[in-house]
Amino acid sequence: MTSGVSTVHHREGAGGTRPDTVLVTGAAGYIGSVLVRQLLESGCRVRGLDALLFGGDSLVGVFAHPRFEFHRGDLRDPAAVAAALEGVDAVVHLAAIVGDPACARQPELAREINWEATRALFDRGHASPRVQRFVFASTCSNYGRMQPGQFVDETSPLNPISLYAELKVRFERHLLEADLRPDFVPTALRFATVYGLSPRPRFDLTVNEFTREVTLGRTLQIHGEQFWRPYCHVEDLARACLLVLQSDPARVRQGVFNVGDTSENYQKKMLAEELLALVPRARIEYVEKADDPRDYRVDFSKIHGQLGFEITRRVPQGIREIHAALVSGILSEPDSPRYRNTP
Repeated sequence: MTSGVSTVHHREGAGGTRPDTVLVTGAAGYIGSVLVRQLLESGCRVRGLDALLFGGDSLVGVFAHPRFEFHRGDLRDPAAVAAALEGVDAVVHLAAIVGDPACARQPELAREINWEATRALFDRGHASPRVQRFVFASTCSNYGRMQPGQFVDETSPLNPISLYAELKVRFERHLLEADLRPDFVPTALRFATVYGLSPRPRFDLTVNEFTREVTLGRTLQIHGEQFWRPYCHVEDLARACLLVLQSDPARVRQGVFNVGDTSENYQKKMLAEELLALVPRARIEYVEKADDPRDYRVDFSKIHGQLGFEITRRVPQGIREIHAALVSGILSEPDSPRYRNTP
């Protein structure tokens, strides 16, 4: 690809134009490996950047694709970032130390990647005349705890209670308050709690973990069955990134969108009921927990109303697909450390 090109290449897509060449950071990850495939199916050229902390098996199936290019590199390395950005029209930034436990375990690394390197990537993208779109993967954990009986939305106060959420909120503010050139369109997406099958499976996520325990015949212990959380399938979270890339810039520029569906807010006991419907003999124990700082129901009407986003899968379907994959044996050694982000 030729460097220094200021003409941005876009192709027509549903709802508007889409970028020709997209950089996906964290391309080998749980969501990234799904998004890479969706972008390729849409006709985009895709460049993946990943440090491969959890290996690269998830990209084997697309590695030889004529429109896919992979760069192994650390987001903290300016040379690696510069090479990855050369010639791309858009960035979907998924790379991060993901989740409360992982950030708590390595707080300095989390600050370096989730704040310092993320800000540097954003600023360098903004400085490149070719890059016009920047999609940032944030989290609904930013809301912390809701008032009883209420739903939070994009206008609600943020109450991050973990380093992971604090760093997401910090960068969101940088994105939303930055003085930008007119043709640079950044967007923050607050993801619901993800679940479902991916080329890079994970079992340190609530729905996936609960389903694994029940499927393997173990006793599932649920701490605080009354607490709420929204959920969204990994395929749908990736689709939201693609949708934003091809949306009218005026609708998404320096915007924030919760990603999910309002009907997909569940208490933990509701997840247990879905599991029992599938595995009636499942052994489930409830452990009383009076307080949880992450207890919230989220309203997702903005992304539906403004961008037309619709989910394609719901939690019961996700439970069934994880259950079927485990029963079939296609996911071997489901307790392996490679299926989670923290040891």
